[in-house]
Amino acid sequence: MYLGKVTGQVVSTVRASGVPHTPWLMVELLDGQGNPTGKAHVAADPLGAGEGELVVLVGGSSARHAVVPEAPVDLTIIGIVDCVTSANAEVYSKKR
Repeated sequence: MYLGKVTGQVVSTVRASGVPHTPWLMVELLDGQGNPTGKAHVAADPLGAGEGELVVLVGGSSARHAVVPEAPVDLTIIGIVDCVTSANAEVYSKKR
């Protein structure tokens, strides 16, 4: 699993057969301290995450199984993060 921040939307009205019309978002992956890694990816978004939100993502076969119907995707958002703590310190809180 990965932690990422939604940075934008990807719109594609024409897709290969078998790819559902689940929304796609641009997500920048974060390191263990919550800092951007500089790596942006496109993720399927079955949950409705918004720009600026932190999300939990899965890749590989888990990403494919996380969307219904199963689809040829490499990264899927499976959770919208409310709070992240590390070593007894709050790294992120949605309340801010």
